Amino acid sequence: MEGRKIRGIWGNKSRGRMHLLLVSVTLNLVLLSGLLYERGRRAFSEEKEQVLPGFCPATEVKKMGSLEVESRISSGRGWTEEGRVQKLSSDSVIINLDHGDPTMFESFWRKTGEKSTIIIPGWEKMSYFSDVRNICWFLEPEFAEEVKELHKLVGNAETEGRHIIVGTGSTQLYQAALFALSPSDAPEPMNVVSATPYYSSYPSVTDFLKSGLYKWAGDAYTFDRDGPYIELVTSPNNPDGFARQPVVNREGGKTIYDLAYYWPQYASITAPADHDLMLFTVSKSTGHAGTRIGWALVKDPEVARRMTKYVELNTIGVSKDSQLRAAKILRAVRGGYEGEQESGDGETLKFFDFGRLLMAERWDRLRDAVRKNPIFSLPEFPTAYCNFAGESGTSHPAFAWLKCEAEHVDDCESFLRSNRILTRSGRQFGGDSRYVRVSMVDRDETFDVLIDRLNIIR
Repeated sequence: MEGRKIRGIWGNKSRGRMHLLLVSVTLNLVLLSGLLYERGRRAFSEEKEQVLPGFCPATEVKKMGSLEVESRISSGRGWTEEGRVQKLSSDSVIINLDHGDPTMFESFWRKTGEKSTIIIPGWEKMSYFSDVRNICWFLEPEFAEEVKELHKLVGNAETEGRHIIVGTGSTQLYQAALFALSPSDAPEPMNVVSATPYYSSYPSVTDFLKSGLYKWAGDAYTFDRDGPYIELVTSPNNPDGFARQPVVNREGGKTIYDLAYYWPQYASITAPADHDLMLFTVSKSTGHAGTRIGWALVKDPEVARRMTKYVELNTIGVSKDSQLRAAKILRAVRGGYEGEQESGDGETLKFFDFGRLLMAERWDRLRDAVRKNPIFSLPEFPTAYCNFAGESGTSHPAFAWLKCEAEHVDDCESFLRSNRILTRSGRQFGGDSRYVRVSMVDRDETFDVLIDRLNIIR
């Protein structure tokens, strides 16, 4: 009997020790997990600070081959109170100039303050409809009016006798235009062409839906098929910056004019564009790419109706919030030239003047770097009188069509990638691999690194 009591006592003690051991292990694991979590959180936070907007994200680094992720981390830089970079180490960062993200205009818009700020109460603009009397029934009247006023100010397009169709960027409007210009009862798809070098997204966007109405048919210079066709004319051209006219010029042809870059900061405004179908976008005119607003000026009401139907079926209209913000932005641009727009220190804020000066300065620096380095060359642009600026000058496109002249370089994109510069190959524009398109509209710190890098590449 006594033995059973002793064994029971010892058994209870053993179980108690086991419980204490389990509690201790659990607490240690919890503490260790907390430490690991905090260390990981700090590392992730630090890494986020080091990956800069406009620089190479992790997804792009994977494409860099032997270059390691650490090479995108720059050293020797500080941060301003606004979170901007003060200094970058040119020998370590990977700069991504493949895309045309117009962040160089941020410094201008910071100064405009309330002039470009909009507040929308929660109860406003809840309906699908904007103006049911308009062909484009989801077009906000405020935005339509500012589009007309801006074109009148700049003198770059005729708006009289045109219908304004709003879209979620000019890409949606391009697709809407293809739909509107293609007969629904044609025996085969309409051929869509553009002269090389053409905008690199045209082929993929045209064929993305595998439509039975239209199909990509390549270079307009070599197009020799009979029958109707659609020609895309981008002027100033993306990627090379030159003014363009139609190439095919045959009976049965229809033309879409992409005039996204026909603004004073990029080119001389020689005359108002006066075509049946013209595309524009806020992203290139003012730099607000994230607003995702574009507009088309369309002469034929039936084409305007079909474009509206496409946008209706595709997205049931276009965000009113974005349209109202775009209207406020366009009004702020106009206000700078009507004496309404001043910064806190009394500086008159004229957006296109700011853009012209900045683009001219960047192109001067780029040309100087290329002149000193025989590996590269750039196109030369003719001088033209700009009616808006009231002076003669050359173009300063949003992209540089850079050519690698060195005999040992037959793939310019790969060559620049090995020097930590990401660009877009000329092959993607239907052209030569010795060319690349380089964005000229990224932030100042990114552009500074580009110039530093071009000065030392051999």
